[in-house]
Amino acid sequence: MTNRKNADHWTRRRLLSTAPALLAPGLISARLLSADEGRKPAAPFSRFVDVAQSAGLRDTIIYGEPDSFTYIIESMATGCAFFDYDNDGWMDIFILGGRTLAGTPPGSGNRMYHNNRDGTFTDVTARSGLADPGWAQGVCVGDYNNDGWEDLFLTYYGQNRLYRNNGNGTFTNVTAEAGLSHPKTRYSTGCTFVDYNRDGHLDLFVSNYLEIDLATAPRPSLAVSNCNYEGVATMCGPLGLPKAQHYLYRNNGDGTFTDVSRESGIAALRGSYGLTALSIDADEDGWPDIFVACDMTPSLLLMNNHDGTFREEALLRGIAVSGEGREMGGMGAGVGDYNLDGHTDIVKTHYYNQANGLYRNDGKGNFDDVTVEAGLNKETRFVCFGAGIVDFDNDGYPDILLTSGTVYPEVARVSPRFPERSPRILFRNQSDGTFVEMGPDAGPGIDAPHCSRGAAFGDFDNDGDMDVLIMNVNEPPTLLRNDAPSGNHWIKVRLEGTKSNRSAIGARVVVRYAGKVQVQEAVSGCSFLSSNDPRLHFGLGAATTGDIEVRWPSGLVEHIHGAAANQLLTLREGAGQVKGRPFK
Repeated sequence: MTNRKNADHWTRRRLLSTAPALLAPGLISARLLSADEGRKPAAPFSRFVDVAQSAGLRDTIIYGEPDSFTYIIESMATGCAFFDYDNDGWMDIFILGGRTLAGTPPGSGNRMYHNNRDGTFTDVTARSGLADPGWAQGVCVGDYNNDGWEDLFLTYYGQNRLYRNNGNGTFTNVTAEAGLSHPKTRYSTGCTFVDYNRDGHLDLFVSNYLEIDLATAPRPSLAVSNCNYEGVATMCGPLGLPKAQHYLYRNNGDGTFTDVSRESGIAALRGSYGLTALSIDADEDGWPDIFVACDMTPSLLLMNNHDGTFREEALLRGIAVSGEGREMGGMGAGVGDYNLDGHTDIVKTHYYNQANGLYRNDGKGNFDDVTVEAGLNKETRFVCFGAGIVDFDNDGYPDILLTSGTVYPEVARVSPRFPERSPRILFRNQSDGTFVEMGPDAGPGIDAPHCSRGAAFGDFDNDGDMDVLIMNVNEPPTLLRNDAPSGNHWIKVRLEGTKSNRSAIGARVVVRYAGKVQVQEAVSGCSFLSSNDPRLHFGLGAATTGDIEVRWPSGLVEHIHGAAANQLLTLREGAGQVKGRPFK
């Protein structure tokens, strides 16, 4: 049953929806936060409440044994997704699950939840056909066949899966007929749909973590250097285990894909342990590039040569390692324009005793490590996974949220320095290029300890502020409802490609408001093995209008001037604005 606070939230939202032009982005005022010494008092910020239980997300997500991990496949766990599978305008929820080494106990596998439009969700997993118990890893969302329904690609330790959305609440596993079956077990992790050749059909990039066979894989041992941590025997790796190949599949436009890994140059890149993959136009030349966050090895930045091939230039462009030249434990990555200079920046999550990295893009695809300059270096206590650059309080300056959780539950039992469950890390943008960590001031949902992995960012209740879905290992998921402060404005942009791919993945949207400029790109996979609400969300602060520029993947550029705040705009390629409405 919905609790009183949740009910009050929905009552207020419905009352405000009767005057949609005046709809405020947040409905519950946050208390005034204490500012750092030397700063003027901060404006109210968002508060986050975990509403998963009242929303109906109560089932434990099974992944590995709950108290110890024998193999590294258990430790990575999975991502999650916000996506609208039935095209009703409300974000549904998909959470990847797994199994144990012993088998598939009741509750194993993935979970699909339908949004009931009242703050609750219904478990529709059985009908959807998406449960598929196994060692699931990552998810990316995109309309690969351009039929108007968003499809899913899932990575696994084992056989990856492509699910075609049938448009009736069910999905069909079309992996084999699409040409995506592979002959041996792979440990695939990140994935992203990307139209790398700009032919209007979504291609597919898949990153692989490492090569491992559980029949012969090493087990925890104090006698092997990469099989223990802090004097405790733990799962082995990734160091010491063979690195794997990554894959690129070209969409043939007829529902099938062709493996072009070798001819594109992707197959030759075997020097890193690949995790989260995402695609942005790093150098703003109109062609999508690919970034891969890599664990304990240099991360990858694959620059598009415009001829079906890629060149790897992460080290040259300043994003392979830290600014000090250190190889980091790269887990997840979020993208956004944190400093409002019109270029897409990257935040990357890291390992214990490593600050999570913030990399500023100069617009030409060159990145500067600004972690220390931005103030993110003060937090190094946890292994972090999910990541997002998201404007939570709609003040016009994107914030940063990260998830965390141990990969060594055995160590957590003997050392309080490495807790199994840890809080979410939320950095508030101070509008001057720096951030301050919020902690419990941002609400109980931020400070609550969990062993978390993937995070997806989206507006599940359509109230104009960004919420967070989080996968927790061997726990129920978290759904953080954002109760943003009133007074600030926002605008959302939903894109439909025509000549470009229907999902408009790769589109670049620039919004100008009150003398500021902010860019976002439509991406498929990101965070940690996850996929976000595809509607691009821009906080506007006090501004009540914004000018919008869209550069479609086809190269077409369109403009909308003076778009009113507090509404969702649906833009169709070649037709401009086809629908604009305040949320209700």
